[in-house]
Amino acid sequence: MQGHAMKWIALFLIACAALFAAPRAQATTTCGITSITNLSFGAVDPTGSTVDTTATINYSCTYSGFLGILYGSYITMCVSLGQDALGNLAPRTMIDPLGDRMQYQVYKDATRTAIWGVVNNVTYAPLTVTAQVPLLNNGTAVTGSVTAYGRVPTGQSTLSPGAYTGTLAGGTTGTALTYSYSEALLSLGTFPASCTAGGTAAAATVAGPTTNVSASVAAKCTLATASDLNFGSVPGLLRTNTDQTSLIRATCTNRAAYQVGLDNGQNASGSVRRMAGGGRFVTYELYRDSQRTLRWGTALNTDTATGSGSGSEQTVTVYGRVPVQAAAVAGSYSDIVTVTITY
Repeated sequence: MQGHAMKWIALFLIACAALFAAPRAQATTTCGITSITNLSFGAVDPTGSTVDTTATINYSCTYSGFLGILYGSYITMCVSLGQDALGNLAPRTMIDPLGDRMQYQVYKDATRTAIWGVVNNVTYAPLTVTAQVPLLNNGTAVTGSVTAYGRVPTGQSTLSPGAYTGTLAGGTTGTALTYSYSEALLSLGTFPASCTAGGTAAAATVAGPTTNVSASVAAKCTLATASDLNFGSVPGLLRTNTDQTSLIRATCTNRAAYQVGLDNGQNASGSVRRMAGGGRFVTYELYRDSQRTLRWGTALNTDTATGSGSGSEQTVTVYGRVPVQAAAVAGSYSDIVTVTITY
């Protein structure tokens, strides 16, 4: 009886050895990108600071095969992030309905120094990550995620107000997952040297989804300075007109419509502007045109100066006049006028 028992044990061990030595029928490791969140920058000020955001890329890997519970899989992956609608990686751009393009970039690191590219691009490489499917996980998905760091840079003052949209292309040459894997008995193995070579099977590339990118620009104006309107020394008899000009400097978003208004000052009598000095007054007027026929006021779309922003500082000329009037007592006369800009 003992001889028969030893014989069966020997046969069992030989059978087990044969199983371990035999190729694993249909053994395979499969990986792919499961989802990507949109890259949303929100509001961007073309004359302001950089705007940063992030997106999350989720991936999954599964090992399945004969005697899979006794095997592990070591996986080296390259996560490629696709080109923009123009096929560019640097700079990537979004577009508004007027055809203006906002530059942005996506990076592999939180310091935003390493541009995220695609496999086989020698200048802009993909992100390399590793994953391991351990023992007893045959058919079970191993998941993970990586962060994409987006930035809209400064120096884009010519951007116009509106909504900007773009995409990061999906597909095997765009957003994709390229991976190589090594299957190892009892998980006694190592990761392939790269995502394209060094595994126990040929490397594979799985297409990822197209990703939406968005941002918005609001109209904005910043009033810089308004120079004094100095009529100088005016003959006291005031028998002729005295004309001078001053400048208002403002910066408005490109193509943003704006209106500049001037109130009647602090010493007006009704709608008549007046400079005051020593309890006495000298009337004057402010105009939008050099001929001094268009009075300057605060009624929108009526007597304000209108313009369209360029993204750079612009100047608006104020045409002043002290008209003929009754003689004034010698002295200094002044007024303060408030400038408003509406956009």
